[in-house]
Amino acid sequence: MTQPLRTGPFFRGAARKWGLPALAALAAAIAPGKTLAADGDRRPNVVFILADDLGWRDTTLYGSTFHQTPNIDRLAKRGMMFTQAYAANPLCSPTRASLMTGLWPARIGITSPVCHVPEELLYESLEPRAGSNVRALGARSATRLKLEYFTLAEALHEAGYATGHFGKWHLGPEPYDPLHQGFDVDVPHYSGPGPANSYLGPWKFPPKLQFQGQPGEHLEDRMAAEAVKFIRANRGRPFFLNYWAFSVHEPWGGKPSLVEKYRRRADPRNPQHNPVYAAMVESLDDAVGTLLATLDELGLGQRTIVVFFSDNGGVNWHEPRMKERDGLDCPPTSNLPLRGGKATIYEGGTREPCIVVWPGVTPSGARSAAIVQSVDFYPTLLEMVGLKPHPGQPLDGVSIVPALKGQPLPREAIFCHFPHYVQATGAVPSAYVHQGDWKLIRDFCDHDDQSDRFELYNLRDDLGEAHNLAETMPQKVAALNALLDSFLQHSGAVVPKPNPGYRRPPPGAGRAAEWAANADAAVFVKDRQLVITAIGRDPFVITSFAADAPAGKGPFQLDLRLKAASLRLGQVYWSATPAANFRRAASVSFPVTPDDRWHDYQVTLPVEQAVRALRLNNRSTPPGEIRIQSLRLKNAAGDLVKEWHFDGAPKGNDTPAPQNAAGPGQK
Repeated sequence: MTQPLRTGPFFRGAARKWGLPALAALAAAIAPGKTLAADGDRRPNVVFILADDLGWRDTTLYGSTFHQTPNIDRLAKRGMMFTQAYAANPLCSPTRASLMTGLWPARIGITSPVCHVPEELLYESLEPRAGSNVRALGARSATRLKLEYFTLAEALHEAGYATGHFGKWHLGPEPYDPLHQGFDVDVPHYSGPGPANSYLGPWKFPPKLQFQGQPGEHLEDRMAAEAVKFIRANRGRPFFLNYWAFSVHEPWGGKPSLVEKYRRRADPRNPQHNPVYAAMVESLDDAVGTLLATLDELGLGQRTIVVFFSDNGGVNWHEPRMKERDGLDCPPTSNLPLRGGKATIYEGGTREPCIVVWPGVTPSGARSAAIVQSVDFYPTLLEMVGLKPHPGQPLDGVSIVPALKGQPLPREAIFCHFPHYVQATGAVPSAYVHQGDWKLIRDFCDHDDQSDRFELYNLRDDLGEAHNLAETMPQKVAALNALLDSFLQHSGAVVPKPNPGYRRPPPGAGRAAEWAANADAAVFVKDRQLVITAIGRDPFVITSFAADAPAGKGPFQLDLRLKAASLRLGQVYWSATPAANFRRAASVSFPVTPDDRWHDYQVTLPVEQAVRALRLNNRSTPPGEIRIQSLRLKNAAGDLVKEWHFDGAPKGNDTPAPQNAAGPGQK
């Protein structure tokens, strides 16, 4: 059996990060303006621009008629645009890890964007238990990019490149930061997912960074200015500029003048009509323009490789902060005609905009339908600058140089492994293989008997993944599934397993689409009621949600109509964020009449800020049961903020997905 490639000379210890004596001597010999090219010629510069959460259709180049991106269009005229480029994961940190290592996230163990959390986990593992309404035990992602990997930055630095990282990292704080992963410069040296408060200064980065910005200063303008300083300082030697933009990730907000510009342009008949998001896209485009203008001014345009890419699909679900602050009752973006978006395994989650400029090689304004993936950039860039991987160095990606030269790109398939539930999108633990026109999705343990469910799509004829051909083409399913099996084994992926604590809904019941139970409870919908059954000592259910209307001010009131035969004391926890960070101090108890008749209860939540997640504790003795007929959240003025409907219907995004959220997950 093939063993996972998790050991070997290029999965080395941290000492290698600080440089062996030979490497130290080598670095000392590289003075500004000198290179190590064997033929005496200077190697080309590399500028890698990575957008955050930018969807496939978010630029005019890829068909947006609302957003304006003249600089990205100008970049494409210099090189090659790819129409089938894919992130290795539908969320950010895993894709970023694949770019730095050339390895699948499944092999690295980072499959979820949790690299900012305090807990340091270097290996992925299977969750030990899950709620009773969850069919599969999903994976617990690693939280740091291990120092043992020989990163792209280290490879280029070893060859004499000045290396600078600007913007979002999200692969771990010190000692897993860019300065320990091959970069000479790291601005702002921040390990979190994005600015905590706003793109307009002053920003709430940690005070020790001394990177707060002037009032009204846009973060992307500042990041582009910092990157320009790096280019100017290293104009006389080859450099690798890793510009990983914070845009267009939340927090949602843009320059007021741009927001107003797009408010005037917005047409509700256009799937994309969110003016705040459009303003953010334009600021990203402005940063691209700043970098291009600097390269041209310094005469570096013809000796600089430029890559433009995004880490995952666009956010196509409603965001409560946009509704509350800006009065926008629409998602940030739409990925149509693609299905789904960020945090889904459908095309809208992983198909990305991609441009590669290779002066003297890629024809101007070229297009390619070659299937490429984020793991490919590492071997590709090495070949483009005249370098080779070290002997025995594991790389899952392939060089796409043939495609850049207009030639066929031989490859068997690409793969994506996403072993997580995500309540916000209805995603279940899944993996896919994409070969030619065909895409097979395996939804782990997703049938009621906890067997795997398959979805098969012909992307040439069905780009929106609306027609599942799995039942009518079993031989195609079997062939692609064999490839998927081989990938999972070869990569050492943590594969979800059936949850032994799963309780199948009783006859006539359906899934509670917005609610998840812990391992001590079961939750389902029956007779248009939410039914919660205690099966352990500490049963509870949780939900995270976007508000149906502006939240207003608290305290908030939760109105319930419920009946219970044995429950005497209920308890409600609340959280101000959808991450469902519950604390006992943010909870209230209320008495319940245990007579199995319908009663109305009003529970006051003494909180002034928004409520974005709830936890309902069932203090009855097993097998106690409570039934909830209605549930409404109101603000202090009595306005309805959120109402739950218990009909078992799934939550849709751009197109209705066949599966529902089965449990909590990362967003």
